[in-house]
Amino acid sequence: MGVVVDYWKLFAFLVISVHVQVLNSQNLNCNPEDLRALNDFAKGLESRINSWGKNSDCCNWVGVLCESSIKLGLNGSSVWDKKVVGLELGDRSLSGNLSDALDGFDQLRYLNLSHNSFTVDINLPAITYFDVSVNYFAGAFPAGFGNCTSLQHLSLDSNNLSGNLPDDLWMLKQLNTLHIQGNSISGSLIGVANLSNLVKLDLSQNSFSHTLPNIFASLRKLEYFNAHSNFLSGFLPTSLLNSPTIQFLNLRNNSFEGSLNLNWTNMVSLRFLDLGSNQFRGPIPDSLSSCRELRFLNLARNYLNSSVPDSFKNLHALSFLSLSNTSLHKISSTLEAVQHCKNLTTLILSINFHGEEIPDANFEFKSLQALIIPNSRLTGSIPYWLSSSTKLQLLDLSWNRLVGTIPDWFSQLESLFYLDLSRNSLSGEIPIGLTQMPSLIDRNISFENPLAAPLFMKRGLSARGMQYNRILSFPPTLKLSCNMLSGQVLPEFGNLKKLHLLDLQSNHLEGPIPPELSGMESLEVLDLSHNNLSGMIPSSLTSLSFLSRFCVAYNHLFGKVPAGGQFSTFPCSSFEGNHDLQDLGCNVHPTSKSEPWESPPSGNDEEESNVAIFGPTFGVGVTAGFTVTVLICFMSGMFMPPVRQGRSCRAAIHNQ
Repeated sequence: MGVVVDYWKLFAFLVISVHVQVLNSQNLNCNPEDLRALNDFAKGLESRINSWGKNSDCCNWVGVLCESSIKLGLNGSSVWDKKVVGLELGDRSLSGNLSDALDGFDQLRYLNLSHNSFTVDINLPAITYFDVSVNYFAGAFPAGFGNCTSLQHLSLDSNNLSGNLPDDLWMLKQLNTLHIQGNSISGSLIGVANLSNLVKLDLSQNSFSHTLPNIFASLRKLEYFNAHSNFLSGFLPTSLLNSPTIQFLNLRNNSFEGSLNLNWTNMVSLRFLDLGSNQFRGPIPDSLSSCRELRFLNLARNYLNSSVPDSFKNLHALSFLSLSNTSLHKISSTLEAVQHCKNLTTLILSINFHGEEIPDANFEFKSLQALIIPNSRLTGSIPYWLSSSTKLQLLDLSWNRLVGTIPDWFSQLESLFYLDLSRNSLSGEIPIGLTQMPSLIDRNISFENPLAAPLFMKRGLSARGMQYNRILSFPPTLKLSCNMLSGQVLPEFGNLKKLHLLDLQSNHLEGPIPPELSGMESLEVLDLSHNNLSGMIPSSLTSLSFLSRFCVAYNHLFGKVPAGGQFSTFPCSSFEGNHDLQDLGCNVHPTSKSEPWESPPSGNDEEESNVAIFGPTFGVGVTAGFTVTVLICFMSGMFMPPVRQGRSCRAAIHNQ
């Protein structure tokens, strides 16, 4: 994203490491005063650091960074000396008392104690890099940083700090990075204007309230500003919109208001913009198309009530677009415009276009990897233009009113591993193509997108009580539940060795349960409930060692329930409604109920939706094994709460 703050840490570490190499070649021991200081520091720890104390040269100890210097010897000659200038001790499960523990280091400039369990205040040395993020510091934000006049990087994020920011913090004229996210800090931000060298500022997940001060004209080097999940309100300051340097702007989950139809033409460097979950009004500004570097755009959960401007076709760098729950209309013109965004990989349009027909035009989305349009009451059939989206990996069209049959061409989408067509009015037999999807047979999936990792808001929480969970993987899934599918359960489903979830509940399927389903060796969830299946439950299913949820309730099955394997863990409710089943042999737990896993819509879009909000996380690496680094998350359907015992979702299909 072009933000240089992370490079400072790398640069400082590399420069100091080069000095370490030089010093090792000179065969010098560390300064005895520093050796004493390190031993005092170690005495305050509740756990020992491996290799510390094993030799007299502390510069060879783990995490100790030294630098050479020349000092005057006893005879008046110049001699080389090795001084401790840095401690790189992040993420080492350390804990203990840091009070006065660092006073003995007179040259310490780099200190990284992040991701540990230190619990007391520090006496600060005069350093340039200070990182104690993800510890257990509590209470008021500490004063005294104003004395560290050379400080360039300050990270106290993910602690339990509270109260106002101290006035002396604004004296740090050299500061280029300030990380204080993930605390309970509040108060005025007007002093930030004094930090004229700031490049990265992260205030997210705190308790800042009121309006955002109009200070950004003073921050001429600012490239990264993150203030999501606070209590900020009012209008966006004009100096923010006039910033030509900001590349990353995240104000999601606040209470900002006013029209979004502002002049965005001056934000020429903007690459990441997240204004989701606020109270902005529409229309969607046409001037956003002048931000030609824009790659990530989230405006979800605002009151836009408009259509996507045709000028969006000029956003050629755009990779991620979420406009969910914004009262959009004109789905045809929306798709017409964004298809010209040739780098678009993720498109999320949930809870919009109510009652419109999904177009079957000649759209082309050659780069599209994820398309999510659930809970929109869309009519029509599954569009053929999707068959040309050969890079598609995730498709969610659930909770709509789609009719017709499921096309056989899904097998041509070699990367598709998550398909949710549940809660529509699809009919006909299950196509054989669904049992021939390459990604569910023998392929390892890698969803590559460096911009962000997905976050979703749990259902039932108020806007002020939002909780965000990072989703690093979606299970390989086929969800066809709550339709009007007929015919039999295909034995060829057994070919899908990579499939984790198969949901066929609440259809008109008949015939036996194929024993070949035991070939789905990775399967964790199998729901065949509320159908017209007959025959016996195949004993071969006991070989599915990862199966954790299994339901065949309300069918016409008979005979004995198989014993062994995971079947000993399933509650009786998994089998109820089959009057001729014998010797259940299942465990009845007081908390286990027969519940189809999703509820019908409540009629209130905001309540019935599981609104997904996306938040940025740079450099989240994802590799094979279905780990997803795309900015994706499902707006509804996937995380719905269960309904009452024995309730079928079929009746809800026609009541949407």
